[in-house]
Amino acid sequence: MKKIIVTTTINEPTEATLKYCQKKDWDFIIVGDTKTPHNSYISLQKKYKNVTYLSPEDQERKYKKISDLIGWKSIQRRNIGFIEAYSAGADIIATVDDDNIPYESWGDNVMIGKEIYVDMYEPENSVFDPLSITKDNYVWHRGYPIELLSTRHRVQYKGKKKIKVLIQADLWDGDPDIDAIARLTFKPIVKYTDITSPYTSNRISPFNSQNTFFSREVLPYYSVLPHIGRMDDIWGGYILQKYFPNNLIYNKASVYQDRNLQDLITNLQNKNWEIIQLFEKSSQKLVSVGFCLKTENNYCPMILGMDYSVENPFVVYKQSLYHVIKRGLDLNAKKILLGVTASESKRKLGADVVAQVAYVQMKDHYSAILLENMELSSSK
Repeated sequence: MKKIIVTTTINEPTEATLKYCQKKDWDFIIVGDTKTPHNSYISLQKKYKNVTYLSPEDQERKYKKISDLIGWKSIQRRNIGFIEAYSAGADIIATVDDDNIPYESWGDNVMIGKEIYVDMYEPENSVFDPLSITKDNYVWHRGYPIELLSTRHRVQYKGKKKIKVLIQADLWDGDPDIDAIARLTFKPIVKYTDITSPYTSNRISPFNSQNTFFSREVLPYYSVLPHIGRMDDIWGGYILQKYFPNNLIYNKASVYQDRNLQDLITNLQNKNWEIIQLFEKSSQKLVSVGFCLKTENNYCPMILGMDYSVENPFVVYKQSLYHVIKRGLDLNAKKILLGVTASESKRKLGADVVAQVAYVQMKDHYSAILLENMELSSSK
């Protein structure tokens, strides 16, 4: 059985890359880009017989059409590695990132092509979050729909199910593959020691292009989609499940993710998030920043931060609201959801005020009583 690892990189050989080179049962295809230090990988190719480095010149010569379609300075050049692996007769293809440091046992527990019994989970939602059943389920898998987050833990165990494994997504310890909002909020370092056996779901679910194994049978239906940002592998995975809906498993962590340096703000902008910034005309000083979520029908400013040291912060606030509304209208949003409070300012910009009722359960109301007494005292 022929097994091939595929990655793409612009970095000098990392600890992870060097360890994959030493996996004797696997061939290793490294796809270069214009920024890749080519001499370093040419040296690796000479040192390890199982390593193939595809330089930009190699890619242009062998795969000119797809090279032009993908473009340069793009992680989606990984697709060329998939084609090379398929052409080389690979039965199993592993896609990894150069910051996924493999454990010693990496690759020993690959179940591609086997029929096995796995744990089956059924979520209440139409999409399953593979991290929802782990002990570190305060974070969610990148690509899980944001609008379903509040109910993603409503999952039932349905017992064992026999499936033929064609896609195997192993988890990752360390800095996991979650979206930028979860990373900014939690800054997590995880270790999925509670996951010791494979599991699946009877719903569609996100998986990524790092530490994932594919059968030769499914590879022609999969790609990391160019020109759509950081959801390239997620959408590729969702599309693949359309053709192979009952052949995906998740398995215990087999790598430690020592994440390469990334710009979280850029990651946010690559998804359904936008950042609106306002600068003072004279000084070009940043005075306001808004983080806004785009959905299919709505535009939602979620976080608004302002510099209250400016001469008139209220004007800055009104300008921020104006530009949020203008952007929502430019996007033809059916609704622009401005949240609670400051209803008078929002009404002046055309917002409708919708009455809402909220109930709050207080375990300790001492502070509330104290505040009430202070208010009564001050009013006398």
